[in-house]
Amino acid sequence: MIKEKINVLIVDDSAVVRQSLSRVLNSDPKIHVMAVAADPYVAVNKISKQVPDVITLDIEMPKMDGLTFLQRIMSQHPIPVVIISSLTAKGSELAIRALELGAVDIIQKNTLSIDTFSDNSQRIIDVVKAAGKSVVRRRARARQTPKILAPSSTAPLSVTSNKIIAIGASTGGTEAIRTVLEQMPIDCPGIIIVQHMPEMFTRSFAERLNNLCKIEVKEAQDGDSVLRGRALIAPGNEHMELRRSGAKYYIRTHNGETVNRHRPSVDVLFHSAAKHAGRNAVGIIMTGMGADGAKGLLALRQSGAYTLAQDEKTSVVYGMPKEAVKLGAVDRIAPLNSLVEQTLASINFKMA
Repeated sequence: MIKEKINVLIVDDSAVVRQSLSRVLNSDPKIHVMAVAADPYVAVNKISKQVPDVITLDIEMPKMDGLTFLQRIMSQHPIPVVIISSLTAKGSELAIRALELGAVDIIQKNTLSIDTFSDNSQRIIDVVKAAGKSVVRRRARARQTPKILAPSSTAPLSVTSNKIIAIGASTGGTEAIRTVLEQMPIDCPGIIIVQHMPEMFTRSFAERLNNLCKIEVKEAQDGDSVLRGRALIAPGNEHMELRRSGAKYYIRTHNGETVNRHRPSVDVLFHSAAKHAGRNAVGIIMTGMGADGAKGLLALRQSGAYTLAQDEKTSVVYGMPKEAVKLGAVDRIAPLNSLVEQTLASINFKMA
């Protein structure tokens, strides 16, 4: 039996945000704002009367901060949570922490000032719908794994991998990407990543991963070389493409038109990898809503690249992988924890 409406609880201390968000969400016939709460204590009272399908949650809250509330929800009675956060340097760091604690996605709070139905309104609706279909699990305290060994920052630019690993993800992708990158060996092929994420969040995301992983992880800058032991994450609001000059791979970032309503777009990255790397690439499409990346992954496969899709069971939202499978773009479907093993095996990777 298909549920007719997604019941949403809005938790935010701003009356303006509660009103604006309620208006946006209630504009969709498949969403119902069942209640609003000005702080986590009021939210608990609302939940005791009716358990929502999705919670939208501010981070900086009175009486109890949003992260503490999120941690308690995910450790006791997991409910899909979408973070509504302002884009300050402090806020972006807190939002990345929220994703580690189990939040499904993040929406910029300033997108709620709109009065008309637009792409911003549609993104809010899409994210809440995806959250309503997502599978969340009980969370333990997030691990803090120290960096064991970092690649030399003075590695010559002539040292580059013959292989490229291109990864695309959206909803639920931050934790999935962390899982993959933490498993990567120090001398792995160069990795290029598009994760649908707003400006400013990508830098904090990359910095946190850099502290957790053996490999180097950084927010990409135009002209960055793709090197062994390095992962480059597309900056928010910029497309990222792979380029090649002789034996050297590097990336270009630019502000182009949105593709599949996204910038950065997974399709843009994958198409460029198909053109400039071809059979030297491995393409991986992971958890996320929508179809961004499916056509690009097909182009990768047709160019001779090996392609992987995260399976439905381990995906928070089985949207992007499903669309890629439907197109015939996928060589192998695999659970999250075996994606690295499958990737390295496909290129007969040997530790240097």
